[in-house]
Amino acid sequence: MKDVKIYRKRIIPNEKILLKNDNILLMNEDIIVTKWKTLKDRGDFNNGCSCYFLKKNFKISKFMQNDQLVYWYCDIVNWTYDEKENAYTFTDMLIDVVIYENGFVKVYDLAELALAIETGAINSSYTQQALKTADELLNIIYSGGFDDLKKYLVNI
Repeated sequence: MKDVKIYRKRIIPNEKILLKNDNILLMNEDIIVTKWKTLKDRGDFNNGCSCYFLKKNFKISKFMQNDQLVYWYCDIVNWTYDEKENAYTFTDMLIDVVIYENGFVKVYDLAELALAIETGAINSSYTQQALKTADELLNIIYSGGFDDLKKYLVNI
C-alpha cells in the first residue's frame, strides 16, 4: 500500500494534486481509508481521516483540529485507477455535504456546479451522476444510516 498514490482532481479550479500527506490505513475493493494532515496551514482544521467508498462514489472525511472533531465532510467523487502509476485519481464532482456535531446537515457548492455547467467545464452526464450520487448520500444520512459510513473513521 505504500507505493499507492492518491490524487485529488478539481474542476473549479482546474487542478490535480498529489495527496502526499495521506497515509493509507486500509484498502480493499470497496474502500480506501486514509489518515492525513492538511496540505496547507488552515485555521479551522489541521488533520483528519477519510474513507473513499469506491462503489458508491463518495468520500466521507472526519475533519479534526488537533484531537477535536470539527465536522464530517462528504465529497461526491468520481475516480479512475492508473495501473501503470499505481494511482487513484478522485475527481471532485463539486457537490459537498457537511454534517456538524449537532447533526445539522448542509449541502454546499451547488452554485459551483451551476457555474461548471454554464462554462461547459462539465457535461450533462457528469451533472446527472453528481446529483444522483448526492441524492443517494443524503437519503442515507436522512434515514439514519450515516453511522454505517463513518464507522471506518470513528476510532482514528
